[in-house]
Amino acid sequence: MLSKALLGLALAAAPLPLARADGLGGTIVEAGDTLVSAMMMFVGKTSKVYILDKVEGNAEQINGHSLYASVWDLESKTATAMDVQTNPFCANGMHLPNGSFVVFGGNNAVGPGGDNHIEGSTTTFDPTYQDYGGTKAIRLITPCDGDVNTDAGCTWVDSPNGLQMQSSRWYPGAEALGNGSVIIIGGFSSGGYINRNYPNKDPFYSGGGSNPTYELYPNNGVTERVMNFMGTTSGLNSYPLTYLLSSGKLFVQANYSTILWDADNNIETPLPDMPNQIVRVYPASGANAMMPLTVANNYEQTVLFCGGFFMEDDQWGDFTYPYINTWEQASSADCQRMTPEPADGSTPAYEQDDDMPTGRTMGQFILLPDGKMLVVNGGKNGTAGYGTATKVTVQAAMPFGESYAAEPQGQPAIYDPTAAKGSRWSTDGLATSSIPRLYHSSALLLPDGSVMIAGSNPNIDANITSLVPFPTTYKAEYFYPPYFSASTRPVPSGIPDKLTYGGDYFNITVPASSYSGDANDAANATVIWISRPGWTTHAMNMGQRMLQLNNTYSVSSDGTMTYHVAQLPPNANLFQPGPAYVWVTIDGIPSNGTYVIVGSGNLETQPTSAASVLPDSVRAEGASGTGSGSGTSGSGSSGTDAAGNSTSSTSHTGAIVGGVVAGVAAIGVIGAIIGICLSRKRRAAARGANTGMGEKYAMDAMAAPRPGYAQSPYGADMRNSDATAFEPLAQGDYGSSAKLVGGDSGRSSSPYRDDYNYNDLSRAGTPSNAPYDPYAGQPHGGSNLNPGRYQ
Repeated sequence: MLSKALLGLALAAAPLPLARADGLGGTIVEAGDTLVSAMMMFVGKTSKVYILDKVEGNAEQINGHSLYASVWDLESKTATAMDVQTNPFCANGMHLPNGSFVVFGGNNAVGPGGDNHIEGSTTTFDPTYQDYGGTKAIRLITPCDGDVNTDAGCTWVDSPNGLQMQSSRWYPGAEALGNGSVIIIGGFSSGGYINRNYPNKDPFYSGGGSNPTYELYPNNGVTERVMNFMGTTSGLNSYPLTYLLSSGKLFVQANYSTILWDADNNIETPLPDMPNQIVRVYPASGANAMMPLTVANNYEQTVLFCGGFFMEDDQWGDFTYPYINTWEQASSADCQRMTPEPADGSTPAYEQDDDMPTGRTMGQFILLPDGKMLVVNGGKNGTAGYGTATKVTVQAAMPFGESYAAEPQGQPAIYDPTAAKGSRWSTDGLATSSIPRLYHSSALLLPDGSVMIAGSNPNIDANITSLVPFPTTYKAEYFYPPYFSASTRPVPSGIPDKLTYGGDYFNITVPASSYSGDANDAANATVIWISRPGWTTHAMNMGQRMLQLNNTYSVSSDGTMTYHVAQLPPNANLFQPGPAYVWVTIDGIPSNGTYVIVGSGNLETQPTSAASVLPDSVRAEGASGTGSGSGTSGSGSSGTDAAGNSTSSTSHTGAIVGGVVAGVAAIGVIGAIIGICLSRKRRAAARGANTGMGEKYAMDAMAAPRPGYAQSPYGADMRNSDATAFEPLAQGDYGSSAKLVGGDSGRSSSPYRDDYNYNDLSRAGTPSNAPYDPYAGQPHGGSNLNPGRYQ
């Protein structure tokens, strides 16, 4: 008799209603109005997508000011306004173990024109748009099924006096760690095209404009620390591409450099440079993702990079703008992959992969539940970012408004990791969208397996006039991958609402009506995936990951299939704790995703058990599915059990080898989350209405560039370039970055590399405290970063 799953797993999450196929495969369908331009998005449970925009003059209003956030209802395909107080422009974000999401950093307060030129406007608060500065802000939300207008528990927790980071960060990187805490890396301290002056005499701080440090959330009293890699990659290290590895170390890529990083001890191990010096980070913005982790490759982690941009170092320019007309140069189609920790002990190296069908900047990878990788959005020429000029073209001569990119790429492409080299990319049968999706566009896998595409706004402030070729975009689209052409999709039951790291297996049942053809072939061609869509912005899905759950099966004579499914491998670094979706994919046709929580739900070293031991598969000769559509195909070896039923051993049945378990890092427990103040200051009653926007908006309202840079405390050159062409902020307010210890007046001018090591420099900064704690009452331990290293 087959073993039963743990009693604690008996509570199964209810599956979503299946999305109708109706021949939708490969199509792109306009879905509705998001109310704000979707610079940032993430899925909340099974019914909502949360959307954030920068502070700008959107026509939609809330509480007397322009709207900067909304929530998208997946059933009705309509958006509802939500209020936020601090400016989340170019923030980052990540999931938490209990299913909440957290958003870090952003921009100063701004008013019309994206700056503070109107009287009374400051970088702390703008009376027209009624926004507060968000450079140090930490915002929290717990997705819920309630009404965002009536249920206080469904709103954003965001206050200018609430929880804050230790220093200002704009375009920072983020990655979840194995205990559920989040590491936050680098960023600008203020604004700009790229993160440096030129000549680059102060690669770590850029006279106060760059932030070379990293910190944790929650920080448990541990102060931020300088990351040497931020100086090494100076200029092209915004949103550094960061992936947690099975060992607990981090794979980090920026500029054209790559490292393996022990963040506990702040030790960097150089890895090979990106071939041909193609830049993948913002503003080159190449597509990047960790490839699906499979049983067949023993969950070995490989990161794929495609597209991006190459310029000579001086052509990248500085905070102000690029030094060439980027839109006149083609983006890259090159793809490279690296396995940072090869299981065979070989030296990590980049491997040339198939080129994309076309070059793309701002292309974005989406991991699909059939095991393939979709790339959407982006442009064929140029880079991300926007501005009023380049070094060689004045504002009046800019051919694409404020966009630094051109030739939008509206046709998706699909990469198959299992295909032979030379045939991994395909655009066959895929529609082309007529809506440009350039800078500040986003894409996200939805629980029904479709992909939501939204945003695009290469404009300093909201601009929907016909005067610009790429206006602010509020229209959302759905892309339906080819599997939506299937007439039947699996309808699983029995998926538990919580999965663990190791432990007893659980059973998933799929009825005969969910497939067609031979039942044994269908069972043998089934893959059980768990995936996390991630938190998306700037052509990235932070936290996105997909892992195959090992399984065997039992086929009944009536065609019902029962899958015996292993828990996740006992290593939380492979798939960090938090919200996720389980998919049953039969011969490439996935079910809807079932929402689950992975791990304990707490910020802690995750409990682990031995890897699940699965029973042998059991076949039933002559059993078949009753669903419509083509049959399935599979492979495997078969035999006969004592009862006369056929048995099968497939690629899913192998035990997870010790290498997975051995990679468990000793990541400690982060301390209690510092609360966020639920109370908020009432907005000033006499804040003026926005009188400078609407159809009248044009860049002639821009303030003139302003000097007045803060004195550098490091002895190095101050920030000497002006970001007003890119993002017209008043200069000189760099928050706590001006207090960071470091710098060297004797540092030579280096456009890129810098050999100075700042690891031993002391830090300063005290975290804020506030009463809100989504993990109140839970036990917390120490940081995984060694506090002694910060002394």
